[in-house]
Amino acid sequence: MEKKKVVLLGDSIRLIGYGEFVPGFLGDGFEVWQPDDNCRFAHYTLRMLFDFKAQIEDADVIHWNNGAWDLCRILPDGDTFTPIEVYKDELRRIAKILLTITDKVIFATTTPILEGNPYNRNEDVRAFNDAAREVLEPMGVKINDLYGVVAEDIPAYIDANDFIHLTPPAAKLCAEKVADAIKAVI
Repeated sequence: MEKKKVVLLGDSIRLIGYGEFVPGFLGDGFEVWQPDDNCRFAHYTLRMLFDFKAQIEDADVIHWNNGAWDLCRILPDGDTFTPIEVYKDELRRIAKILLTITDKVIFATTTPILEGNPYNRNEDVRAFNDAAREVLEPMGVKINDLYGVVAEDIPAYIDANDFIHLTPPAAKLCAEKVADAIKAVI
């Protein structure tokens, strides 16, 4: 039996979170490719699709996330790094490209933050997740609700040192949810 090729794209929630554990949850019937790079914000991911072309062009399933960098408020103007309308447009463009590779594209919602994060707000996380659903669901992109999984116990699932990254138990839990979402579309 030929292995199914899975591509994982996403920010540090993938890179230092669930991405490490997904291959184990998928098992032997899958080959997983993911960049060693943090895909950061949606505009960066959009740009990197050019560089990743050879690695993703034969994917059976693509699972991706963006959001934590887009919704942060790190600049002195107090606005989100990426305006939400720009975020929606960039997600639309990314999805359009990914859907030319496979019709099995999954987008993971942005995980919540631990209160006290000086740059991110859960109300922004929810707004950006709603915006992603609004744009991607009509395009046929499946939504993997990692926000809902982590929101069940934010103090246990979000690292108290940085208020944003997944704890080891949360990374494993999200990896299992990612693997389940992938298996559901195969």
